[in-house]
Amino acid sequence: MSEMPLQVLPPLTALRSFEAAARHGSFSRAADELCVTHGAVSRQVRVLEDWAGVALFDRVGKRVVLTNVGRRFSDKVSSAFGDIAAAARTLRADTNSTRVLTLNILPTFAMRWLLPRLSKFQFAHPQIELRLVTSDQPLERIAPGLFDVAVRRQSALEPGEFRTGIIFTEDELPVCSPAFAEAHPVRQAAEIKSLPLLVADTRAGSWDRWFAAAGESSVSNDAAFRRFDHFYLALQAAIDGLGFALGPLPLIEEDLAQGRLVAPLSGPKLSAVPYCWAVRSSETEDPAVTQFITWLEEEALNFRRSR
Repeated sequence: MSEMPLQVLPPLTALRSFEAAARHGSFSRAADELCVTHGAVSRQVRVLEDWAGVALFDRVGKRVVLTNVGRRFSDKVSSAFGDIAAAARTLRADTNSTRVLTLNILPTFAMRWLLPRLSKFQFAHPQIELRLVTSDQPLERIAPGLFDVAVRRQSALEPGEFRTGIIFTEDELPVCSPAFAEAHPVRQAAEIKSLPLLVADTRAGSWDRWFAAAGESSVSNDAAFRRFDHFYLALQAAIDGLGFALGPLPLIEEDLAQGRLVAPLSGPKLSAVPYCWAVRSSETEDPAVTQFITWLEEEALNFRRSR
């Protein structure tokens, strides 16, 4: 079989700029990721379009949208970059005794469930160095090679590009600090409506769903809500006595056991979208990735059995 001439490949710098722009849907965000200017990304994309003889983006004012040809090409390029990243990690693993495994984890899950358990994995696998990044960014917008294993809500995962598995499902119910419960005793769901409700931007609409499950109408007074950009901040605000939060079981079980939080009402317990691990399909054969996923599933199973 004859080797493919190198000149058949498109310009690689242009290809990298195109992949980032297609993933972000923005030349500006691609430029930020690549540490270059917006104009540099635009020029490199134009180089690729000239090389291919076809438009890859439609320019609409300051916006860019992939053409049909560009979208098909983007899928192939993203997959190829993932394969290259996986091959590079294998290459480095062959020449280094320590393997760095990068985890991209939702902040609340990381702080309240994963971190207290990671030492077990590290003790069992000392040859693997863990690097933990907390993020709720869509995985499709993260460049191939920047994480090995992620944890996201099931509803946030696009089918096909990632291999996934369920870790566990949450049950949410109203919780507050013991002092707040003593100052504001409640016996039914309707009584909570008049009290401060803590909510995170990442879980918008959660109180509406809970009140519906309790047979109550939604809260119409927006002033009742205290808003936070991340859920772990809303939970901390509940611990600090600022109001009611929808606390997720099992993530708050230790807070309940230690008396930092109480649940004045026994229900309803509202089932939330499951937490899932996710890896790019190109990295499923990585031994370190497989070892971490196996450990994560076993740890979650043991945790569910102990409840």
